Amino acid sequence: MAILIAKADGTTELYNPEKLVSSLMRSGAEHGLARDIGRAVEAELYSGITTQEIYRHAFSKLREARRGAAARYSLKHAILEFGPSGFPFEAYISELFRAEGARTEIDQIIQGACVEHEVDVVVHNGGSIMYVEAKFHNAAGFKTDLKTVLYVKARLEDIEARRKQNGEQEPMRGLVVTNTKFTDMAVRYAACAGVELLGWEEPQGGTLHDRIDRNGLYPITALTTLNRREKTALLSQKVVLCGALAADTRALASAGVSGQKADRVLEEVGALCVPGGHIE
Repeated sequence: MAILIAKADGTTELYNPEKLVSSLMRSGAEHGLARDIGRAVEAELYSGITTQEIYRHAFSKLREARRGAAARYSLKHAILEFGPSGFPFEAYISELFRAEGARTEIDQIIQGACVEHEVDVVVHNGGSIMYVEAKFHNAAGFKTDLKTVLYVKARLEDIEARRKQNGEQEPMRGLVVTNTKFTDMAVRYAACAGVELLGWEEPQGGTLHDRIDRNGLYPITALTTLNRREKTALLSQKVVLCGALAADTRALASAGVSGQKADRVLEEVGALCVPGGHIE
């Protein structure tokens, strides 16, 4: 029987079991486990169920079987929590580029030929300079649209004109990064206008999710061994990246996490927040 599900952006689509199985496997669940979870979730479906409800069912079952895979599966939702936490998305993106070996600056005022521009992240890497616009959305259904890419393109042209006036030769690039998705029109225009995109599904083979996973740059909000109160306590201490817990275990104690639970948290940190780490 065909089941119609409600997506976060307000549209509907037919439930596709292979899509759920694929997402579970990308998170680290082996094929057999992903299939078992998919069948269990399918038994709980009803017409009109939301993608958020499907996620909760799948996450709960995956967490029981593979904590590390569950944490990877929850990454998108973990980043959505940056809004309530007050942690700026541009600072996270800066950390991602730094993890990849670049030098970065955030919240920079860059003079253009006509006006000044506030640029979220400036990335210096391999003899080139990249100006980054970071668009954070606190709900999965919001997409970064055409007008954002249009004004970024105009900003880049003004900055490039000033650089030419000054005789600057360093190659220049422009990037729009979002924690959700881009509209189809935004993708089409960016490809035509030479603006790079980085989002949850862009570009193929090097998405935001792919790059976070490669660099082990997971936020503490992704850790399945911490409850909401403990995560809030850590965020209040400005502890955002889970790798910081490995560097300073005193933060856990300050958040009321000690003993065997602290050991479990650090085990998950070591597996999840180190590139290539794995946990059963």
